[in-house]
Amino acid sequence: MKLPHLSVPLLILTSLFTIHHSAAAPQQPPNFVVIMADDLGYAELGCYGSKTFKTPHIDALAEGGLRLTDFHSNGAVCSPTRAALLTGRYQQRSGIDGVVTAKGHRHTGLGLEQETVAELLKRAGYATGMFGKWHVGYDPKFNPSKQGFDQFQGFVSGNIDLFSHVDQEGWFDWWVQDELSYVPGYAPHQITERGIEFIRQHKDQPFLLYLPHPAPHYPYQGPKDQANRVVKKGFKPEQLDKLKTVPALKKAEAARAYREMVQDLDAQVGRIIAELQSQGLRENTLVIFCSDNGGTGNKELGSSNAPLRGKKGQLYEGGHRVAGIFNWPGKIKPRVSAETVMTFDLMPTFAELAGVVPEATMDGVSLKSLLLDHENLAKRPLIWMTGKSTAYRQGDWKLLLGSGRKLPPSPLLYNLRQDLGETTDLAAQYPERVKTMQAAALHMRNEIRNGSQMLSGQ
Repeated sequence: MKLPHLSVPLLILTSLFTIHHSAAAPQQPPNFVVIMADDLGYAELGCYGSKTFKTPHIDALAEGGLRLTDFHSNGAVCSPTRAALLTGRYQQRSGIDGVVTAKGHRHTGLGLEQETVAELLKRAGYATGMFGKWHVGYDPKFNPSKQGFDQFQGFVSGNIDLFSHVDQEGWFDWWVQDELSYVPGYAPHQITERGIEFIRQHKDQPFLLYLPHPAPHYPYQGPKDQANRVVKKGFKPEQLDKLKTVPALKKAEAARAYREMVQDLDAQVGRIIAELQSQGLRENTLVIFCSDNGGTGNKELGSSNAPLRGKKGQLYEGGHRVAGIFNWPGKIKPRVSAETVMTFDLMPTFAELAGVVPEATMDGVSLKSLLLDHENLAKRPLIWMTGKSTAYRQGDWKLLLGSGRKLPPSPLLYNLRQDLGETTDLAAQYPERVKTMQAAALHMRNEIRNGSQMLSGQ
């Protein structure tokens, strides 16, 4: 059929309308999926040099995205890092200076006055879901469902039996929203299944999906093992009476279970990626994988932070330098970067990408230009604090201050570019650098610990 003749002006007008209409079409903000391992060592993934563990799904994320070699958890233990991730700020500003322990677990938690990343993104129209380990408050008033997450299922303690869901103090610890509830199954698989359900439910709107896994933190239990903890306190589901329990695994079996936990974690990552792909969401979803702190360094288990010195709980690099992988097909070009990034940088990054302004000034910075434009981050001092010990970074230089068994009373100075393993103390060689860095570190430590909230406009 012959098309009707169109005049040149009409053709131009039609083309301009088409271009304008296309440009004006709204683009849905990106989805965010954060998968956090628990106590995963720096060298426990294939993409970070492991020969012990096979992690093809996480390795594929690294190969197709940005793999950071200088990514850090905000804390050397669980709770502080999680608080920093949730608020975009140093964890001490929200009342989390160390582990929220099970022994005193009805009293403290993440400050409710803090805006969490979930509350932030809800203001931008996001659906928010969290499935897994909370560990920043036991009391139901601190529950994720009270801090911005539309959906929550998981546990609030530091660790649970992956089958009976009992914490280390004997409390049953599996929640659906803010109610204790028995949901049978191996915890890492439950977390993934809830995540998949969430993706399906919210595929037509932007979402934040936070999946903090329990692996490979103790108790060491592979998918085919059995429960070894029973309820001693509080709520006791009747169904647990039917659950067979066995003694905790011996060393050789624990190593086998640890390996299975790492490799099963990788499989769960693969399941989430496959679901995003099947729903047609992969190219509009930024997926981040990291750990909450360094590994235990237990050689009998196969845990390794090599080539770093130290382990979980310490301020040497092995305690807080962890895997950091950012994958967003078509947006983030595959590469390896030595830029220094922290867990608290995630919230300001999400804020900029979603087009929403946080209520409070962030300590972290947006990584958008690093991720999408290959631009280096502005130089900034960084600090880690645990008890009386402090680690302070200025570029390649790291100063360690402390007392007690974890650090000597005299300052330690390392150049991480030349000495990643922190083997040679340079404090005596550079006394003036030690003096200026120590003054800056103590000033920064005091500013943070004295409760400055850095509220917007102040």
